[in-house]
Amino acid sequence: MEEYIDLFEKIIAKTSPKVEYMDIRMGLGDNTSILMKDRNVDEINTGMSLGTRIRVLNNGAWGFAYTTDLSKLNDITQTALKLSTSLKGDVKLSETEVIKDKVEVDVKIPFKDITIEEKKDIMKDAADAASIEKVNSTTVSYADSEVNELFMNSEGSQIQVKTSRVRMALNASATDGEIIQFGHGSLGGVKGFEVIADADIEEFGRSIAEKSVRLLDAKPAPSGQFPVIADSELTGVLIHEALGHAVEGDLILQNDSILKGKLGQQIASDIVNIFDDASLRQGFGYYPYDVEGVKTKPNQLVKDGKLVSLLNSRSTASKLGMNSSGNARSLISDQPIVRMSNTYLEPGDMEVEELFEDIGNGIYLKGSRGGQVDTGKGIFQFNAAEGYMIENGEITTPLRDVSLSGNILETLKNIDAIGNDFKLSVGFCGKDGQTAPVGDGGPHTRILNALVGGMG
Repeated sequence: MEEYIDLFEKIIAKTSPKVEYMDIRMGLGDNTSILMKDRNVDEINTGMSLGTRIRVLNNGAWGFAYTTDLSKLNDITQTALKLSTSLKGDVKLSETEVIKDKVEVDVKIPFKDITIEEKKDIMKDAADAASIEKVNSTTVSYADSEVNELFMNSEGSQIQVKTSRVRMALNASATDGEIIQFGHGSLGGVKGFEVIADADIEEFGRSIAEKSVRLLDAKPAPSGQFPVIADSELTGVLIHEALGHAVEGDLILQNDSILKGKLGQQIASDIVNIFDDASLRQGFGYYPYDVEGVKTKPNQLVKDGKLVSLLNSRSTASKLGMNSSGNARSLISDQPIVRMSNTYLEPGDMEVEELFEDIGNGIYLKGSRGGQVDTGKGIFQFNAAEGYMIENGEITTPLRDVSLSGNILETLKNIDAIGNDFKLSVGFCGKDGQTAPVGDGGPHTRILNALVGGMG
């Protein structure tokens, strides 16, 4: 990366007198992805990627240009300049510190030390472990990437970050001849191949398959209002979807959030503490600096039930009279937008077993099969991967096709007990056509008067 610093410094020195602000972001990546269906490799993609983008701010408007060809740097600088001078806008940037830093993620086993054949073998081991009785199909996906990034701006920041990220996911479908049910699981981290090498692959595959088979005998869920206990994974999805998107500064500014104007107000029960923390190294959404060069740190969004902060980029922060929280994210080829990183509910002090003890008739929900949220109206619906009745404090009848829906603010206020366990999931979040790696999670959480629906 050192050879590019001089080049970028010259471009910034030549261009910055003509603009209010500019930055350059460059990435050099080495990526591998493999897809295996029913123990046969469907596709393998490997390759190097290189990209550079230049952003300039002029007359309150962004000019943005991107190339994969470094000989075109002057051309894209001119393109960005022309775009910014042809537009007028109201973009201003919040102040941030000038940073010179070099960060490298700790890696014990570099991806390049593991052959494609070895990666395929581990995927096959997972598929073999999942191929138990009644499982009729398995899909395993694997992806790793090592990326060197360089960020420089006209304020004097110069940041180099080297990141490695890996994820393996497995889907198993089971059938009894009449219905089909699915199990899903993933593992990964911002590390090297040791994440996969150290995992118990047989247990990983088998547990996902057993979930799909278990669901064949599960009963359809009842509909109505129940006390609900959500496991760590579903708690994470609830926090990410119901609260996380609603505190994104761009949605607040677009009048598309139920939380607009609610800073400092009680929006959840007083035991609720929620964080977004990109600096959390064990989270799949880890990054030390965002794509605007802002250093990341734990950002408390909800404190004792009160909304105390939002997620911002430098431009949304300026409009909201705040500082950037370090949540500007995007691929190099895309415009930065406000995104979550690792979003979680802080654990409480109750043993998980205690959460169940005084529930006479309730539902235990585990895992997530996705869902949707309307941040403007403040309503959501999620589908749990599996569920169980809770009767007199005991976990009893298995349930399938269970959904949890409700009003964001009511649901957050109905959280009445929080477990002392903690787990973060490995996942991706989509917004405005862009996808970003994220972690979300928390402890087991008890919610009163939750609206549960069965799909018959």
